[in-house]
Amino acid sequence: MNKTNTSRNLYGIARKFIPGGSQLFSKRAESFLAKNWPAYYTKARGCEIWDLDNKKYIDMSLMGMGSCVLGYADADVDAAVIDAVKSGSMCTLNVPEEVKLAELLIKIHPWAQMVRYARTGGEAMAVAIRIARAASCKDGVLCCGYHGWHDWYMSAYLSAKKSANNPLMQNMGFAGIPRKLMGTSFAFRFNDTQGFLRELNKRRNQIGAVVLEVVRGQYPEKEFIRTVRKVTRDRGVVLIVDEITSGFRFNVGGAHLLFELKPDIAVFSKAMSNGFPMAAIIGKKNVMMAAEKSFISSTYWTEKIGPVAALATIKKMQERRVSGYLARIGKSVQEGWKSLSLSYGIRLEVSGTYPLCYFRFLHENEYSLKRFFTEYMLKQGFLATNTFYASYAHKTEHINGYLIAVGKAFSRLRRKIP
Repeated sequence: MNKTNTSRNLYGIARKFIPGGSQLFSKRAESFLAKNWPAYYTKARGCEIWDLDNKKYIDMSLMGMGSCVLGYADADVDAAVIDAVKSGSMCTLNVPEEVKLAELLIKIHPWAQMVRYARTGGEAMAVAIRIARAASCKDGVLCCGYHGWHDWYMSAYLSAKKSANNPLMQNMGFAGIPRKLMGTSFAFRFNDTQGFLRELNKRRNQIGAVVLEVVRGQYPEKEFIRTVRKVTRDRGVVLIVDEITSGFRFNVGGAHLLFELKPDIAVFSKAMSNGFPMAAIIGKKNVMMAAEKSFISSTYWTEKIGPVAALATIKKMQERRVSGYLARIGKSVQEGWKSLSLSYGIRLEVSGTYPLCYFRFLHENEYSLKRFFTEYMLKQGFLATNTFYASYAHKTEHINGYLIAVGKAFSRLRRKIP
């Protein structure tokens, strides 16, 4: 096997046995580079990754799809997990750490009184929707943002014209989702207060839950947040905030705390456990108690590693003030993009928040420029796309080296712009 093609060859084999080549849509090699992306790793530590040919890369891209906010293989979190494994991570009895974690999550979010667990963001959202429907006794859901792969959410986009409400859904497949679910979930746009009211009023006797991401590519407008909370409260509709991407990134806990928003349910995953599978659904007691009226149960929601990892991760975030660090690192990257684009005459749109930021090329050949950028940065030893997830493992030397490479990439890109 050619040394430089080990990952590519293995990915070719994977395509024969694994539909799509990967378990996660966002990790498909085609999402980055069709041929040269190092799809597999042997070791990851901090923000460094070694591929199958033992070539090292600095990850200036997605950091485990946003899950490893402390960095890969964080020593403190890993030590707690190893202790959990040695003590037996699963048995017939329950783990006390799930009670300790519930108490901590409620202390961080005083508006909530009860907690349920899952192990992935998508299934946690499905649990939240089940609870909300049981509590409201209504099936209809209004949603804004991205909320995973389950039928309740995907059904909102079964109509092709409605996928425009969420660009993330435009390239997804909808086979296998019952067409009969059309008319159970509906989409509205972020920060579109009047659009939200129109959708809700159109189906006011049908809607039992409203779901939104408080922060993703932009911050919420005050009027939008206030209106959503007031109207849902007045009409007895369960308000769910999806904190799977935003949670524990802007602060310790949910980003909704920054906007003084008190939802009925909040859902967490990703960053709360630094790469170990864990998810939490927290909420008000009068809503969460509806879970007892529905069968919501899974064996692996009771294992020990998830809660232990979450407790260790949250503790370190509190002690090291990680959210402030992420903001500083993300700001330096954003300012670097802007400065370099001006220096090399490249029209760039920089957006997102400091901990999670993006850019796009404002040129006709946008996608070819993006591919060239990714491939050039790969040759310079960086996993880099147009998205950057800040982590506690990103240090000044990583940022400086990255921005030097970005400058070189932009210099070469300038020659490819008509």
